[in-house]
Amino acid sequence: MNIKVCVGSSCHLKGSYDVIQTLKDILKKYDVEDLVELQASFCLGHCAQGVNVKTDDIPESTRAKASVTTEDGALLLHNVTKDNAEELFAKEIYPLIEF
Repeated sequence: MNIKVCVGSSCHLKGSYDVIQTLKDILKKYDVEDLVELQASFCLGHCAQGVNVKTDDIPESTRAKASVTTEDGALLLHNVTKDNAEELFAKEIYPLIEF
């Protein structure tokens, strides 16, 4: 699974660097560093709702667990901060990871 964190201008100003650092720590804490690739991404198209985090490569077997998916079956999270990143990861992303 890939997790992309928007680093476009608006998200950068809203703390995307801190979100990336926090997600690195979370991936290590949950011991999923080998299963998840964390990437920076340019604009994800929802600037007013940043910091935006998008997952892709959601396996078909776990896709039904996603609360909100995009047209291409990805999970898109809005308003992610370093303070709520772990809660969102545990609730929205972690259940989608295939072990």
